[in-house]
Amino acid sequence: MRKDLLKGLTEEQIREAMECNTAEKILSLAKREGIELTEEQLAAVNGGCNMEVDVKPACPKCGSESFKEVKSSGVTYYECLECGTLYSGLLETR
Repeated sequence: MRKDLLKGLTEEQIREAMECNTAEKILSLAKREGIELTEEQLAAVNGGCNMEVDVKPACPKCGSESFKEVKSSGVTYYECLECGTLYSGLLETR
């Protein structure tokens, strides 16, 4: 997970976010905690990209920004070209 996207969160909030395995769970956690996500954080959670912010989702396993997009059931995931990890925004999916 990119540490710069976790700025301003408590250790407990970070732990809870790391336990979330879907974008919906992360968004629910943010709402419950009263956390307003930045445009970059929203783009990372949703697997998208704000046209004004060039987000390059780094692999949560090796930190590489080399990836290819993989679409499944209407959701965009990223597959790391360095280590093969499949991830969506902030979290590793396999």
